Amino acid sequence: MKLTTRGSVAAAFMACIATAVAVSPAAAGTSAPVDLPLESLETVLPVQAPELRTGVPVPVAGVPDGPRYVTGRMLPENALPAVPFTAELPETTFELPVEDPLGEGSLGALRAVSEASDVMLSSPGASVGAPLSAPRGDLAGQPEPVLPQLALITPVLQGTPAAALLMD
Repeated sequence: MKLTTRGSVAAAFMACIATAVAVSPAAAGTSAPVDLPLESLETVLPVQAPELRTGVPVPVAGVPDGPRYVTGRMLPENALPAVPFTAELPETTFELPVEDPLGEGSLGALRAVSEASDVMLSSPGASVGAPLSAPRGDLAGQPEPVLPQLALITPVLQGTPAAALLMD
């Protein structure tokens, strides 16, 4: 391999490393902030527009629990493995100004605040059995036809969201 070829391979490798390092902090966050503009409600309703600040969770895939071979079965368990995901429900703030019904100013603001919380999600999976049994000694080593079994792994969603309603 020529020296120029080695140099260009090393330069390409260094460019890939630099790109991975530059992208990783942006992908590290598990939610994207969102401010919803609700000012247009003031034209329709005779009240001040509420403020809503929240975020969109960005799920990060984990390592699936791969197929496991079990003695006596022709096909492995978890043929379609469930994939775990983690995300963060971001903090959400909803603030609505409350006017005095007698028209003497403002009473304050009604706020609903939810804290950020972690969420764990697992996709559905499946395990399929073979239509033949394991080789049997009483049948001269031949397998016997059996009804195939199908097991579905249910999806899982775990989280601990909490919220508070406040009057300022």
